[in-house]
Amino acid sequence: MSSLDRSDAIRPPEGIPDQGVAWHYGDPHREQRTLMEGRTSVDISNRGVVTVTGADRISWLHTLTSQHLENLRQGESALALILSPNGHVEHELHIVDDGVTAWLIVEPGTQDELVEYLRRMQFMLRVEVADVTDDFAVVWEPCRDTDPDHPTYVIPEVFAARGFSGREVIIPRTELDPWLDAAETLSGTWALEAIRASAGVPRLRFETDHRTIPHEVGWIGPAVHLQKGCYRGQETVARVQNLGKPPRRLVILHVDGSAEIAPQHCDRVYWNDKEIGWVGTGARHFELGPVATAILKRNVPVDAELIIRTAEGDVSASQEVVVSAD
Repeated sequence: MSSLDRSDAIRPPEGIPDQGVAWHYGDPHREQRTLMEGRTSVDISNRGVVTVTGADRISWLHTLTSQHLENLRQGESALALILSPNGHVEHELHIVDDGVTAWLIVEPGTQDELVEYLRRMQFMLRVEVADVTDDFAVVWEPCRDTDPDHPTYVIPEVFAARGFSGREVIIPRTELDPWLDAAETLSGTWALEAIRASAGVPRLRFETDHRTIPHEVGWIGPAVHLQKGCYRGQETVARVQNLGKPPRRLVILHVDGSAEIAPQHCDRVYWNDKEIGWVGTGARHFELGPVATAILKRNVPVDAELIIRTAEGDVSASQEVVVSAD
C-alpha cells in the first residue's frame, strides 16, 4: 500500500524523480502551508531502508562514513555520507540506532548499490547488512520529536533553522495505510520538495552529481565531522577545508514569475551567454513563487543576472547564496 492508493492522490508525471508516492492531493499550495504549520504527513515510502545489526555496527559505520558515530546513543540519529576515494559523494545516509539495529534511510534506488558496498567492507566484523525496503516504509512529518515506538531520523538543526524542520519515521509497510489514515491531513512530495528547495537543503542526486564534494552543498558540519579519524575520501575533505575552495556552490534561484516557467532538474544556467551551472530542484513555492536550487561555479558574482534554459524557454533568475565559496 502507498499514498497512491488513495482516491484523491495525484500520481507524479513522468520525469518527476519521486515516483511511487503521491505527488499531491489536489492543492499543492495548501499542502505546503499545512507542512509549514506542522500538521500534516508526507508519504516518502519510495525511499530505501537498510539495516545493520551486530555488536560492531556503530564502530564499523563510524569508520566507513564521514560522520562521528562512535558516541551515537540509542534513539539518536545522524546524517552521514559515504565518499569515493577522491572525496566525491556516493551515498547520503539518514541513520538512527535503536540499541540493536542501525537503520539507514537512503535515496530511492540506491539501496542495492549501498548494500553491495557495505557487504564488501564487512571483513571479519560482527555486522550483518540487509535491504528491508520491501518490509518498511518512511513517513515525513513536520516535527522534531522522536517517535517512541519507531526508529526516527530527525532533520539536523542547521536545516531546521532554514525552515526545513521535520523527521522521518520508519514504520512497517503493513502500518503505512492506517498511519496515513490517522494523519490530520496529507501533503504530497510536491509540497515537501518546494519547502526543501526554498530552504536550500541538499539531497543526493538532486543537488549532487558524480563530481560533488561535501563543501559545495553545505554538508560540512551536519554530515561531515572534521575532527574524526580516517575514512575514505577524508584527504580531499581536509585539503579543501584547510587549503582550498570548492569549485562550485549551492544557491537558491528566485525565478521570474511573470514567465510562468518552472525550471526542472538539470536545466542549464547561464551568465553572459556562458554555461555556469545547473538546476538541482525546481519548485513552485506557495509564497515565493517559482524557485530552484542550483549548483553554480564559485566565481559567479552574487548579483549576476542569470538565465535558466528550460524546455519551455529561457527565464531570468537571481541567486541567493546558500553555501559560500569564499
